[in-house]
Amino acid sequence: MKLTHRVEDGARLGALLWEFGPGWRMISSAILGGGIGRRAWVLNAQVVAGYARMDPADHLASLAPPGEGVGMMTAAEVGRHVVAEDAGVRAVATVGLRVPTWAAAPEGAADPELAPMLSPRPGTINIIAALPVAMTDAALVNAVMTVTEAKTQALVEVGYPGTGTASDAVCVAVRADGPQEPFAGPRSTWGARLARAVHAAVRRGAEEWHDRD
Repeated sequence: MKLTHRVEDGARLGALLWEFGPGWRMISSAILGGGIGRRAWVLNAQVVAGYARMDPADHLASLAPPGEGVGMMTAAEVGRHVVAEDAGVRAVATVGLRVPTWAAAPEGAADPELAPMLSPRPGTINIIAALPVAMTDAALVNAVMTVTEAKTQALVEVGYPGTGTASDAVCVAVRADGPQEPFAGPRSTWGARLARAVHAAVRRGAEEWHDRD
């Protein structure tokens, strides 16, 4: 991974680039390169708190290398990213927890993300994970579920009242070729490794965030 910085909107902002190269397939919820397909890189770009541009995909593309990849953004400081590994699985998390949110909220409840920003510290959790095996499409969807469950477990253990934040993004990268794993749930071999790596990265990031409060 490579960390670079740029000056934008009067602020010094980081960008974390993970260059995978050819031979990888990814599933992502990111606004640039989301969905399922062959991808060669993942960019996690920091933006200013209160980001209001209406062209985020184009903005990310202007910061990214050429070719097909995944681009996500966060107002969290990407230089504080946390890396964790488990038996060949690598997870990277940037953790911001200004507004932890429960997934299921009553209809009509006020959106805490729209509340006045009493603290300039941002709130988004972006997770990137890589596994050295190929997976079916169904297993990739299962992997996203496992990542989300492991993230939520870490937040609950640290004491944050929420399942994440309203702007979290995820990307899971697997090999494009070779025998395909049919499962990635938390009790499958690779799903368990994925869960442990993501849990460790998010928990450490959440603990560091808590210590800075």
